[in-house]
Amino acid sequence: MSGVAPGTAPGTAPGIALQGVHVRLGDTDVLRDVTLALDARTIAVVGENGSGKSTLARLLSGLVVADDGTVRVLGLDPVRQAAELRRRVAVIFSNPDAQIVMPTVAEDVAFSLRTEKLPRAEKAERVAAALDQFGLAELADRSSHDLSGGQKQLLALCGAFVRRPDLVVADEPTAYLDARNARRVADHLLADASHRLVLVTHDLGLAQRCETAVLVQDGTVTEVGDPAQVIAMYEAGIRW
Repeated sequence: MSGVAPGTAPGTAPGIALQGVHVRLGDTDVLRDVTLALDARTIAVVGENGSGKSTLARLLSGLVVADDGTVRVLGLDPVRQAAELRRRVAVIFSNPDAQIVMPTVAEDVAFSLRTEKLPRAEKAERVAAALDQFGLAELADRSSHDLSGGQKQLLALCGAFVRRPDLVVADEPTAYLDARNARRVADHLLADASHRLVLVTHDLGLAQRCETAVLVQDGTVTEVGDPAQVIAMYEAGIRW
């Protein structure tokens, strides 16, 4: 299916553009003939386990390369302009332990700025501001790996946001969180208007808060549009 999200003006280049994209992992066609043009600021990606939605997220963040077709993210070719894409895109995973690498909270956030070549004072200011934004300032010297699950996911977000990315790709960022922490993480992702967001989620209430939704089924995109309508079609399919 060709998916053109509402709000993409004719004749303009969308933030995300895929044309006839195929992705094969091993012997499996994980994505098949995916064509999308998306320019909404917040995009939810929904679908069943194994449908290909996480592979789509990794494709957009440059972690997976298409075997066929063309991919443009923020106008960039993820293969030829991989370094620029990595600079402008931040990825959030469901398990924050996969992203936490430094011993203390403040050091872990600062590590995200290692390629920015910032003066020491500016780097310290950026880290302090990010810690304050995510309510982690009092935990700055705490061991990163001793945090609660919710605090760890906030730290992962903090490390991503401190880079000031143009696009955040979040793959099930609330999957292992309780309701309170899931809301806090979702609010941070959705409320910050300084970046675009692609949100892969099984939380249909959270998906409804996005501007546009994409339904992935059996390796292909079957619906794109208003989240309420896309989710209704997804739920109808589940009932079958």
